[in-house]
Amino acid sequence: MYLVSRSLYRASFLVAFAAAALSFGCGKKTVAPPPPPAPAPAPARPTVTLQASPASVNKGESSTLSWNSTDATQLSIEPEVGAVTAQGTTKVTPSDSTTYTITASGPGGSASATATVAVNAPPPPPPAPAGPTDDELFLREVRDAYFDYDKADIRPDARTALSKTADFLKSNPKFKVTIEGHCDERGSTEYNLGLGDRRASAVKQYLVSLGVPADRLSTVSFGKEKPFCMESTEACWQQNRRGHFVRAN
Repeated sequence: MYLVSRSLYRASFLVAFAAAALSFGCGKKTVAPPPPPAPAPAPARPTVTLQASPASVNKGESSTLSWNSTDATQLSIEPEVGAVTAQGTTKVTPSDSTTYTITASGPGGSASATATVAVNAPPPPPPAPAGPTDDELFLREVRDAYFDYDKADIRPDARTALSKTADFLKSNPKFKVTIEGHCDERGSTEYNLGLGDRRASAVKQYLVSLGVPADRLSTVSFGKEKPFCMESTEACWQQNRRGHFVRAN
């Protein structure tokens, strides 16, 4: 009797323990694992602006570049300027029209901007004043030699005139000349042709003595056939007694 009761008591205890264990296991909550950390945001892409003021200058003048950027760690302006800070200004003096480029870079990539400084071409110089033509220069610088009546001697005033003519011819070797011998209306045609020839030859020899090459000088006599003045007076005759220069081709 005692043994049966003890066995029943033990069995009852085991049943109660199992029921309690089952009840405790069904009531326990499952704990969810923590969520994974959110990914870090991507670095922002840099931004940059560049301006030139003034955008147009005359040669030798300066323009001011100004810039601003965000999210950049390195900035550079080309040409010539080089590395710069995140924002600022600098003066440039381009010799010709130039486009400046700023490049900004950082963890998020790179960006660029441009600004152009136009350099105005200087106005053309005024045209040089037109110089005298060869014919004008010849007429201005070459002096005739005048003679006394019935003479072919180079007188003092003729020496002065021919010295200036010689200086001009030596300084302008492109000119060749013909020396014309002229006479006044008195005397025969034949005589005056001979006198005119002596006068032209005397002028030529004097120029050669002053250093003018003889091959640039030729002579011809017109005697009294081509007078410069048509009046029958001493003043007019004096104008006709001369060695006269014309350009030779």
